[in-house]
Amino acid sequence: MSGESKSLGGRHFTLDIIVPVYNEEKDLPVNIRRLHHFLGKEADCDWRIVIADNASTDSTPAEAQALMEKFPRISYTRLEQKGRGRALKFAWGQSKADVVGYMDVDLSTNLKHLPEALELVTQGADVVIGSRLIPGSRITRSLKREILSRGYNLLVHLIFGIHFSDAQCGFKFLTARALHTLRPLLHDPRWFFDTELLVMAERRGFKIGEIPVEWIEDLETTVRIVKDIFQDSYALAKLRLRLWLGVK
Repeated sequence: MSGESKSLGGRHFTLDIIVPVYNEEKDLPVNIRRLHHFLGKEADCDWRIVIADNASTDSTPAEAQALMEKFPRISYTRLEQKGRGRALKFAWGQSKADVVGYMDVDLSTNLKHLPEALELVTQGADVVIGSRLIPGSRITRSLKREILSRGYNLLVHLIFGIHFSDAQCGFKFLTARALHTLRPLLHDPRWFFDTELLVMAERRGFKIGEIPVEWIEDLETTVRIVKDIFQDSYALAKLRLRLWLGVK
């Protein structure tokens, strides 16, 4: 955030950005350097990048170690089990920052939106998300992915009666206060973690801010559409039952 320094609760704030990875030896060194450079120029806060490796079997750990040796503000943590949600929950649990967030290692969401997201946090939002489905967003992706994304988010709206527009965009930030309340309620270890986080945040009365983003689909993504649709459908039903039963 170039220009006037921002504060959170009347003081300069700290920020941890978690980047969950699984077998990202190709994208990791290039994109983490991009993120580090951007934060160095634009972030008026005390920031840190945390690479959260969930059981990579390629040279991702070695690439992360090389980045840590070169850049003091980069750290690395590893779990021996797969799952983006699992990696995020673990890394967020270790954070002492005032604001935590995450973004996908492919940097599909343009980094230029980061200052705007942090601005909303300093203005009182508890959770800030990038949205590909509100006016002002600019999206580049296949027609099939577009239809599936809009269909999924419509289903989330119908089942839970929520107000946020995009559950799945990999560009989210939340305050430590919100994290402290929400983290124990998050159980999904995979991609549904995003939806679970936002549903729980809205039901607990946290203020959710949305910003339109410029987003470009990663053509080499490891997302398996058919399998993930089945898993997310099951997770939606499971979360709906949890809420109906009042089980945490």
